[in-house]
Amino acid sequence: MKYVVLLCDGMADYPVEELGGETPMSKSVTPNMDALAKNSVIGLVKTVADGMKPGSDVANLSVLGYDPAVCYTGRSPLEAGSIGIDMKPEDVSFRCNLVTVSNEPNFEDRTLVDYCADDISTAEAEELVKFLASHFDNDEFKLYSGVSYRHCLIWHGGTLDVGTLTPPHDITGRKVTEYIPNHPNAEKLFDMMKKSYELLKDHPVNKAREERGLRPANCIWLWGEGVRANLENFYESHKLKASMISAVDLLKGIGKFAGMRVVNVEGATGYIDTNFKGKAEAAVKELADGQDFVYIHVEAPDECGHRHEIENKVKSLEIIDKEILGTILPELDKYDDFKLMILPDHPTPLALKTHTNDAVPFMIYQKSVKAEGKPVFTEKTAKETGLYIEKGPSIMNYFIDLNK
Repeated sequence: MKYVVLLCDGMADYPVEELGGETPMSKSVTPNMDALAKNSVIGLVKTVADGMKPGSDVANLSVLGYDPAVCYTGRSPLEAGSIGIDMKPEDVSFRCNLVTVSNEPNFEDRTLVDYCADDISTAEAEELVKFLASHFDNDEFKLYSGVSYRHCLIWHGGTLDVGTLTPPHDITGRKVTEYIPNHPNAEKLFDMMKKSYELLKDHPVNKAREERGLRPANCIWLWGEGVRANLENFYESHKLKASMISAVDLLKGIGKFAGMRVVNVEGATGYIDTNFKGKAEAAVKELADGQDFVYIHVEAPDECGHRHEIENKVKSLEIIDKEILGTILPELDKYDDFKLMILPDHPTPLALKTHTNDAVPFMIYQKSVKAEGKPVFTEKTAKETGLYIEKGPSIMNYFIDLNK
């Protein structure tokens, strides 16, 4: 038996007026997904418990069978692990976004224009982060570069008691006035954020970006604080040799801490220009090389939701269907049996441009078992089945044990 999870980050949505009252899932043309839906177990799962922040960290941990209420120590420690940072028990890590802010004289009056600085390239970002590190690194703080706009700050001997640090993708287009770190313990963090603007606004990388009509990465935004993570080994829990395929450090970090084999795919960006087919081919290779379980994480629908890119969100699902499912399904069919689960981690509604903790649709297909499914896989058809899994972390055992 081979097991594949296709995690379409942020895929679920609300009806969109511009799509004639449909959602991206119902509007997109996905023949492979629809064919599977007819013979799949379909339902809803509550991946993010009430009272928890609906981040991709909490939600993906839940889908993988880890209870965030027990094991979650913050988002950035997972990303730090992926980057290769050996966090000490007394360290606190922070996600460090390269963002675009407006240029009012007072920082507090500025608007957070773009949480990802036009999806800055990793090469450009690395140059900017190294430049900032030359000014900020000391015995207390150290910056590390990651992928695209996603980076990490380690605070040696730091504290989690820093007040509320808001994810920048939650406040795109808003003035930062109400979201600046104002806790006394966050004074040094806010000072770095303010100083970063003065250091970055005229940097050659940003000048070159502006000349090309791109937004400058003119500020850092710190959030997602946490301490060193510790997850139970996935193989020890499920007796399955597992691989993680993702473009983003968060999922790579989860995979690393879970003892999974983390696969890097050339051209994987985390956006709609990612190497979709390359991810599928990597999954096929992992299974052929003896792995039992592959988790394919695709960030593109989530990014499109954050950016209110309606057509691109629909397009991303169609590309996933064609390039990923179209590639892996013929290869999976060569095995005596396989299971495939398709779901988002959380919704990222276009209307809100951020995550919600609504239950998400899931679909489980097994080659050897005919199920009474639905003609299509959408939020609506998943709700119609009446199947509801209230505790998100139980979905992994449900998937693995179904029809045993």
